[in-house]
Amino acid sequence: MRRIAIVGAGQSGLQLGMGLLQQGYQVTMITNRTGDDISNGRVSSSQCMFDAAMKTERDLGIDFWQDSCPQVEGIGINVMNPEAPGTSLFNWAARLDATAQSVDQRVKMPVWMDKFIEMGGELIFEDVGIDALERLANEHELVLLAAGKGDIVRCFERDDIKSAFDTPQRALALTYVHGMTPSEDFSRVAFNLIPGVGEYFVFPALTTTGPCHIMVFEGIPGGAMDTWQDCKSANDHLQMSKDIVSRYAPWEAERCGNITLTDDGGYLAGRFAPTIRHPIMTLPSGKHVFGMADAIVVNDPITGQGSNNAAKCTAVYLQSILSRGEDLSFDTEWMQSTFNSYWDYARHVVAWTNSMLTPPPPHILQLLATATERPDIASRITNGFDDPRTFSPWWFDADACSKLMKKAETC
Repeated sequence: MRRIAIVGAGQSGLQLGMGLLQQGYQVTMITNRTGDDISNGRVSSSQCMFDAAMKTERDLGIDFWQDSCPQVEGIGINVMNPEAPGTSLFNWAARLDATAQSVDQRVKMPVWMDKFIEMGGELIFEDVGIDALERLANEHELVLLAAGKGDIVRCFERDDIKSAFDTPQRALALTYVHGMTPSEDFSRVAFNLIPGVGEYFVFPALTTTGPCHIMVFEGIPGGAMDTWQDCKSANDHLQMSKDIVSRYAPWEAERCGNITLTDDGGYLAGRFAPTIRHPIMTLPSGKHVFGMADAIVVNDPITGQGSNNAAKCTAVYLQSILSRGEDLSFDTEWMQSTFNSYWDYARHVVAWTNSMLTPPPPHILQLLATATERPDIASRITNGFDDPRTFSPWWFDADACSKLMKKAETC
């Protein structure tokens, strides 16, 4: 029986751990937070997962919230008019081919922890530093680091070639609320793009206190939406959320007349720099630790791909580990090859996400405007959230984009 250690009990760590247990592996997982710590703590993400990512959970039989979580049925895009604040240049909405959903990690991870233990996994609660990694490397055939936060993550060297930014590109905030009026026609991620200010989007979800909506704010640093440092309390945060929506997206403010925070921990603010890291950490002993998901590929949440990337990374890593059978070693050549397989997918996500953090070129504005009258274009953009590889080349290349729009005209 092969012994594997995983540091981090989030989307990727727990999903991989349970996948390995199902195949007869012995798995030790180390995290610094108990299930109670998580469920009683602050929200940590917005985690809207699309169908291809959710399929990786279904394949393992761990999709426990399909019937209880509100479904996200589509995507809406509203681009604000920078010359007339409070009005839009254009807006449209389209349905996803398969629904998405967002389950608060405070709901999901404690249940997955219990399931991991029930399946025979060993769950240890402690902070992990270099000494702990050395101990784990001595006791296990493979050590994976799946924690996206903490000082230990910075032991993976930054990949300067793959990393486009070295500073935060957005001031981020989350507000989990009850009482929001649902979208008309069908539920959706309602994106509001505010040139020169940032982005606001909102969608239905499931949290510890039941169905809710998650308000996500992405302010350009130093700009008019970079104001969360002024909030001193939960009530301040909620009021700031209302004020921003009222100022920049008044049609969305109409949905917010009766909103309240879901709970005392239902809000968050912060910022981080999108970063790609080399996937292999060399310990002082010469042994190696293999990074995965957010530990090595950290995107801004503007495209909502974080949990999706984690799930898809897990699927790649799981199959690669299983392919080694009982005898082949988990050497650095295998580690790099496994990461490269994931990067073949993730690089498309990174490129698309990074493109959303800079002013849109003319062909993208034309494309988004065209989608107002072209359902096939709107559908293509919407379903790209499920598989961002499909955005290439037309999202990035003006000529390819023009051909796509002309093709739509002839359909």
